[in-house]
Amino acid sequence: MIKKESRNEKRVARHARVTAKVQGTKEVPRLNVFRSNQNIFAQIIDDEKGVTLVSASSIDKELKLSNGGNVEAAAKVGELLAKRAKEAKITKVAFDRGGYLYHGRVKALADAARENGLEF
Repeated sequence: MIKKESRNEKRVARHARVTAKVQGTKEVPRLNVFRSNQNIFAQIIDDEKGVTLVSASSIDKELKLSNGGNVEAAAKVGELLAKRAKEAKITKVAFDRGGYLYHGRVKALADAARENGLEF
């Protein structure tokens, strides 16, 4: 019997392909997005050192979101991430969509980050 691969296994495989090509450096770190049903998470990573430089999520207390799993919440997370990146003197990043389609919440987060000063 043929075993059907789960959606998440397929996403992880897509993400591995992207991550193999998009490496974050000190000058141009990688902006990674993870999306769950209830929340969205974003972090800026220096892959050379293996360190997260900046992160933001819909769980953060300062956002005070009632629903973290919608497009508006993703846009607010993008704004917060860009603000924190500015404070850490990060202006340019390589965008890693995490194996998700560039659509909906992922696109909203990316657009909000771009509007608030991040270049990618």
